Amino acid sequence: MTSPFTLTARLCGLDAPRLARVLGMRKDAAVPPEPRSLEELSERLLRPGSVALALSQLPLPCLQVAEALAALGTPMALSALARRLGATTAAATRELDGVLETLAEHALVWPDSDGRLHLAAPLRQAWEMPLGLDAPLEELLEGVTSEELRGMLAALGIKPPCTRQQRTAALLEHHGDPQRVASVISKAPSGARQLLEHRAMSAPRETEFIMFGTPEAASRPDERWALDRGFLVRDRHGYGPARMSVEVALALRGPDWHAPFAPVPPASELVSVPAVEVDREAAAAATAFAAHAASVLSACSTTPPARLKYGGIGARELARIGKAAHADDTVVRITLEIAYSAGVLAADGDRVAPTAAYDTWAAQEPAARFAELLHTWWNLQSTPSQARNEENKALPAVTGAPPCGGCLQARRGLLAAAAALAEGQSVKAATDLGPLVAWHRPFAHPSFHDETPFAAAVREAELMGVIARGALSPLGAALLTGDTEELTAACRLLLPAATDTARLGGDLTAVVTGTPTARLAEFLDATADREIGGMASLWRFSAASMRRALDAGHTPDEISVELAAIADGALPQPLSYLIADAARRHGHARVTPAACVIHSDEPALLAELAAHRGLSALGLRQLAPTVVISDSPPDKTLAALRDRGYAPVAEAPDGTVRIEEVPPRRAATVPAPRKAAARAAGTGRPTYRAAEAPAVADSYAVAARLLTAPPTTPAPDPFGTGVPFGTDTEEIVAGYAEQLTYTDVRQLGHAIDTGGAITVEYTAASGSRTVRTLSRLRLDPPYLEAWCHLRDAERIFTLSRVHCVMPA
Repeated sequence: MTSPFTLTARLCGLDAPRLARVLGMRKDAAVPPEPRSLEELSERLLRPGSVALALSQLPLPCLQVAEALAALGTPMALSALARRLGATTAAATRELDGVLETLAEHALVWPDSDGRLHLAAPLRQAWEMPLGLDAPLEELLEGVTSEELRGMLAALGIKPPCTRQQRTAALLEHHGDPQRVASVISKAPSGARQLLEHRAMSAPRETEFIMFGTPEAASRPDERWALDRGFLVRDRHGYGPARMSVEVALALRGPDWHAPFAPVPPASELVSVPAVEVDREAAAAATAFAAHAASVLSACSTTPPARLKYGGIGARELARIGKAAHADDTVVRITLEIAYSAGVLAADGDRVAPTAAYDTWAAQEPAARFAELLHTWWNLQSTPSQARNEENKALPAVTGAPPCGGCLQARRGLLAAAAALAEGQSVKAATDLGPLVAWHRPFAHPSFHDETPFAAAVREAELMGVIARGALSPLGAALLTGDTEELTAACRLLLPAATDTARLGGDLTAVVTGTPTARLAEFLDATADREIGGMASLWRFSAASMRRALDAGHTPDEISVELAAIADGALPQPLSYLIADAARRHGHARVTPAACVIHSDEPALLAELAAHRGLSALGLRQLAPTVVISDSPPDKTLAALRDRGYAPVAEAPDGTVRIEEVPPRRAATVPAPRKAAARAAGTGRPTYRAAEAPAVADSYAVAARLLTAPPTTPAPDPFGTGVPFGTDTEEIVAGYAEQLTYTDVRQLGHAIDTGGAITVEYTAASGSRTVRTLSRLRLDPPYLEAWCHLRDAERIFTLSRVHCVMPA
């Protein structure tokens, strides 16, 4: 038998010298002395946290056996435990021996020299009510007075002894005999008997806390009968709820009652699948995911996604990344969550940008890159593909959610279930592994929106190539070993090496089969537009992409030489023509930054201004004899020139001289109500004042500002929950209809986007409130154009007057 010291060292993950120092042994001891007992070590080393960790890694039968021992009490003979579990057959006995051996390996249960089973002391606290049973009778009687004990014995027809200790022993002896307890209760009044039988088969109610008052009196005669005989005990000297001891509950459950024990996992329909097919499908899935993950992170490197106000990457940015990488939302979410957890991505102000680790990761071979992602996914304490919370609200990605141990155990249990299948066997569908997860890892948590048990975990495993054809792939087997080198080796066997060549076509396309190297992907992204990604990637060259490459500093010769180096054949003639044509047109017109332009018909004057030392702060630069540009805005340039004695004038965008007359200042007046000022004298017709002309704006400046503005992200909902709006329509509606709830905003936005009908409660300008059904909605903020079924005509509604939204 393994020694207690070895078991404890294995549980704590310590070597012998380290364990000796923890136990306070001599630091120079070469061989630590044998401890006195494993129970002593368990009390000193095991803590609730380590017990919970050990239990979370065990299958269901181990937890059932440990719970039975915690409920029934130890030390206990193996034969008695087998009877209570119903494990009396030879096969069940072998299964029970295997379970006890597993518990012993974790130092949770062990036999003594007499074969009696002992339970680690901290493990008794793992269940509040193991098997629905309360504390032993001896513990419940600690708060009972000697006089109350005398009354219990007298009601049972037992002559009470003199001392409290003797009375306690007499009651324990009586209630310790199941036959005597069952005999007395069988003769009880029907109400009391039904009450006790119900309490014996169900867990007791939650503890009641009585702060003031007198001891609670039994309001029911049935309960009073049970309290008088000790079948129910009210602790704390008469305060608190009535509780049933373990001895009474087991006596009422009868000798045929068995604690739950499921040593064999649930049966599932199995089919034969050759290992070569599993390897082939796993390789295809892993290769596709690795290629998509590289594309996703490359898109993040090119344009780092913006963060929402409350953190995370919203739906609009996820859609943009997915479009750029040609990957669906699930793959994008999983990649971002893994990369963020691995430190490849990190928050950088209002963006989520790649870190220096990304460059190191991208330079590796596909197998090494995928192994790193797979290892991070295996240890991720969340469900990265989860897109909605328990309230069905959209979840941003990389929000930094608190760790979820149940999500981690779902992944562990899934692979354990697949590993338990016989070689060459698999489940008919991968989703059939879901019910087995709960048996292998009872602490696993399914996702909120799983249509079948643990569907999200199964889907992730299939996308990563860990599960293929309903069986465990070599990647999954390597993950279970925990050896990173073995995992990398398995990835090298399944994933092909990176490709450094491309097939260039006469239709101005570049096709790369497999995963391109980081250098090849970077060059093609710079000179062409990616159209397809995955197992094979396709880029298309165009005049715009060539101009982009030339703008980035690449020369035509460099592009031609690089394309010839990566091509698996001769450079197509159309591509050569495209490069030459783009180079011929590139740079003939130049755009220089300038805040304003100074022009004059006197070249000598402009030359003087450009050379004037006192005007150097303006950043003047002469482009032509009659044109000088300034880096300073027009007002500042005018003021500086006038301070130096010059007399410039301002010019409007249309070329006319701008009049700088300053109108006299007047105090603001409140306009008269329209009804009072609407009618001209004697006409009877309303008159309106002409609207003021808007200030003249520089359209080129406005266009440049719009083009350079960073992309905006949907704002979180106005109630501060941090959940972003699902669409831009919802955000616009919420901005104008501030009186609507978040649910109403989502319903109205959905109706606008899908063209469906909706019912609203609307307040007209007259103040009357009506309920209208609307269809054919068109959003024109701050108005909503729709077909009103109440009026049977087109109507325009003000969003701020919509007070409630309901389904049509």
